[in-house]
This record gives sequence, structure tokens and C-alpha cells, in this order.
Amino acid sequence: MSRVYLDWNATTPLRAEARASMIGAMDVLGNPSSVHAEGRAAKALMERARGQIAAALGAEGADIVFTSGATEAAALACAGRGLVCAEVEHEAVSAWCEGSLAVDREGRVTVLDPARTALQLANSETGVVQDLPQGLAVSDLTQAFGKLPLAFNWLGCEMGLVSAHKLGGPKGVGALVLRRGLDVASQLKGGGQEMGRRAGTENLIGIAGFAAAAEAAARDLADGVWERVAEIRNILDSALSAMGFEIISVGNSGPRLPNTLNLIAPGWKGETQVMAMDLAGFAVSAGSACSSGKVRASRVLRAMGFDETQAGQAIRISLGPDVTETQVLRFAEAWARDYKRIRSRAA
Repeated sequence: MSRVYLDWNATTPLRAEARASMIGAMDVLGNPSSVHAEGRAAKALMERARGQIAAALGAEGADIVFTSGATEAAALACAGRGLVCAEVEHEAVSAWCEGSLAVDREGRVTVLDPARTALQLANSETGVVQDLPQGLAVSDLTQAFGKLPLAFNWLGCEMGLVSAHKLGGPKGVGALVLRRGLDVASQLKGGGQEMGRRAGTENLIGIAGFAAAAEAAARDLADGVWERVAEIRNILDSALSAMGFEIISVGNSGPRLPNTLNLIAPGWKGETQVMAMDLAGFAVSAGSACSSGKVRASRVLRAMGFDETQAGQAIRISLGPDVTETQVLRFAEAWARDYKRIRSRAA
């Protein structure tokens, strides 16, 4: 039986539109910083892509600074600013922050000073969606972009972080979005690319794929694709809840991403669940892809008030538009079968 990919928050399949755009960009010879005809052609392609991404993100009039991904965008936005954040932030953001904001059991963060705060719009592990205060310094939009209706221009934050491979684009390209008039100090020394904010020749092929993926993601959102994904996710949630186990579905009492289910199974380590499901033909994770290879309990769940044991018994299931009801019910059956075996051994 074919494998089922349920780890869309880690990375997404490359969209056909992105692949086609990247192949086309491979034939563009010039360096976007060169002034001759070949360079101008490359520059035109890049600026068209910048406009496409701005439109898809509702960031018309803002500055789009291309980076190697959201991690580099986070460094560019946060370095040296003395920002505060909560422990539910991705480590790419929290590494640059001071202090720790309070988080409740449902993953909601209390913001005291928006102008000095970094706060994600949606959490990659739990799917919890935050209410962003006006005047927020930085928001990680990586998981929300393409899955939730949003416009950077009405979020009220100064800077946003986005990444191509979370919405069907290629890995290794992302962007920092800045409100027009703001500036950041380049973290890379070299040329004056990206309006002097990010040195280094731009990844033209990746940028072309990013733009095509962003446009396609915006169309999907408008067509209600993610509403249908939410229905499938809820079917899975209900199926697992109906099996009689004392499981905990994290963050499900408020707004969350339409595709995400975080599940704590008492007595069954998250990493063991991931391995068991992998053998059964299902790809899931025990947390953020950037940290799931490390044997430790989820820092996100610990910040939400779950103890070390509970936080180490969680898995994240994240769906995409091509996941079917039949597939998630197959997953529920396989997961329940293995969990029963684990519980019978412990009895």
C-alpha cells in the first residue's frame, strides 16, 4: 500500500507551477545586479516575482527582501533589537530574543510591549493561531502563509517572515517582509543586493519557484481548499477521540491551522510513535522538523504547561490538500492498533 505523507508543516510537495517556473528561470543567464541586457532580464524576472509574492501576501507597498529561508529572515529581523518572545516561537526566532512571555494551556501568548515583541501568527507544532496586537515588531508568518486568509498590510506588524517550502515552493528560499520606510542591518557582508539589506547574488531559480507557489497557494485559499482540509483533520480528530484512549488533543479549543493535529498519547513516547507510523507507511513528526531529530520533549508543549513526560509523548499530524478521508482513517486504525499493543505491554 502506498505511503501517506502527513508532515506538511515540515515541508510540502513542490507544486507543478513552481517546478515549471523554476525550469523557465534556469534559462535566464544574467546576474540581476548586472546592467547589461542579460542582467536586466534577470532583474525583471526577480522584480516580477517580488510583486507576485507581495500580492499573494497582501503586502503591496511593503518591501520584500529575499533570503535563504525564514531562519535567515529571522536573523535579519531580530538581531541586536533586544526583542522578547515566548518559548512557543520557532528556535530561529527565540534564539534572538530575551526573556520569556507567559503562555497559557491553550498556547495563547500574553504580549506586554508589542513594539519589543516577536510573536508568530501560527505555531508549527500545535497549529495554535495567535491574535497579533497592533504595532508588533516581528511575526513569523511561515505556517500561516497560504493556509489562512491574511494580509501583511492589515496585520499591524512591522516585519514578517515567510518561507517558500511551506506552501509548495522550493527549499532554500524565503523572505523578510518590512513595512515601507523601515530598515535592517545586513547580516552578510558583500555587495549591496536587496536594497543593501542582504548581500549575495539572489537565488533567481528559487525565487521564481517561490512566486509561482505563492500565487497558486493564494488561489487554493480563495477556492476553499483549506476549508476542506480542516474537515478531513476534524474527521481524524473525532476518529481518534472515539477510540476510547485517554489522549489529549492540544490547542483544539481555539483557532488553529486547518491542517494540524497535535496529539499526546500517555505511555507512548513521541519518537516511538513516529517510528511505528513510519513502518506502517505514514509520515508524521514529533514536533518541529528543525528539532525533531533531537531526543527531547517539545519545548512548545512545556511552555504551555505540560510536564516533561507529556511533552515527550506528543506527535504532530499535519495534512495537505491531497490527503483524503480514507487515508486519515487508515492512519487512525494503524495508530490505534499499535497504541493498544503498547498499552497491553504496560498493563
